Parts: sequence; structure tokens; C-alpha cells
Amino acid sequence: MRHALLAVVTCTGLAGCAGMPPELAEVLGPTGMGGMAGAPTEYEIAQGLKEALAVGTERAVGRLGVRDGFWLNRAVNIPIPESLRKVEKTLRTFGQGKLVDEFHLSLNRAAEAAVPEAVSIFGDAIRGMTLADARGILNGPNNAATEYFRGRTSAALAARFNPIVAKATAGVGATRRYKELSGKVGKVVPGYQMQDLDAYVTDRALAGLFVTLASEELKIRQDPAARTTELLKKVFGAR
Repeated sequence: MRHALLAVVTCTGLAGCAGMPPELAEVLGPTGMGGMAGAPTEYEIAQGLKEALAVGTERAVGRLGVRDGFWLNRAVNIPIPESLRKVEKTLRTFGQGKLVDEFHLSLNRAAEAAVPEAVSIFGDAIRGMTLADARGILNGPNNAATEYFRGRTSAALAARFNPIVAKATAGVGATRRYKELSGKVGKVVPGYQMQDLDAYVTDRALAGLFVTLASEELKIRQDPAARTTELLKKVFGAR
């Protein structure tokens, strides 16, 4: 049984993806197959998956890698680290609520700054997709495409995100605020140790990115109306 895949596709054909980042657009190449009759060929299946993955990536990154992309999204908002949440109420009681709120916002701003870096890395993963990969994703579970990306990009994404997160947290004062908060916590919580803030934000940013990709994948698997190009309709519409 063939299944649909990944992301609400807004292009009306590859020409409609002209505004797509070049790292994604170039992995698609010409297809010249829209509207062809008959069951999709192996090549069409691979190209259709690449098209869906590229557009889905663009949409996910576009949702998250902007101001308030994390901050106003309850599904991916990065919370205050657990070690600080335990004493958040105490800090607010002692008049430190504004500092806590500013720190919380700064974590999400750092993630928003890092996410656009995913475009080129996802482009590499799409470019490296084999026919076997395509078949596995097409006939796999509802999160098969997301897991394909997770398995092939997590390490590279973390390496790319971490220095950007470090720069962003310093740029918006998150590191300074965190140290201020930790200093206050250390006075009331014996043995408290400050965790690696950049690693924490990087991990949560990656988790949010994959949650968003999975959400887009599920939409197109469940909603035939989301298949808006001839190739997508042909490849993902058959059962």
C-alpha cells in the first residue's frame, strides 16, 4: 500500500517552488513527469519524495526559524531548565520574576536563530536518498520521513546549531541571566550545579524541529488535499 508523505505542500509544481532556498531547490532537479498516466515508476517515487521532503523542510524551518517561531508555539516552546524550574516559584517570590521571564524568552530566541541552519543539512540528506530509502519512507509508518531525517542529520545539526546557539544566548544576555539565576539558586539549594545551557537549547531546538516535521508529515499522510502537485498526487495518492 502506498502512503502520502510530509508537509502541507503549497507549490503548484516545481516551478512554483522558485522561492525555495537553493540548498533545497537544487536537489529536486527537473522531473518532467507531471500528469503521466500509470503507476509511478521507481524514479518518480524517489523524485516525489524528494519534492515533498524539500517543501516540507522549507515549511518547517519557515515556521520555527523566525521571531516567535518557538516562543509563541506551545508545541515547541523551550522551557526553563528543570534545575531552575524547581526553584522558579521561590525566585518569583523574591522579586526575580522579570529576570526569569527574560531568561526564558532568550532561550527561545536562540533556537529561532539556529533553526535556519537546518536547510543545507536537510538538503544533503535529501540528495543522498536512495530508491530503497524512498520505498521505505513511502511504505513506512506515519513518521518515516521524520525518522529518515533524524537518523541522518541529528549529529550534523547539533554540531551546526551549538555555536549559533552559544552566540545567540550571549547576544541576548541569556548566559549572563542564567548565571545570575544560578547564583541565586546556589544560595538556597545546596549542591546546585549549572548545566550546559548551549547544549540544553540545542537539544530542545532539535526536538522542536523534528516535532514540527512529524506534524507536517502526518498532515499530508492524512489529507489528500495537501498533495498539490501532479507528481505528489501521482506518487502519494495511489493505494
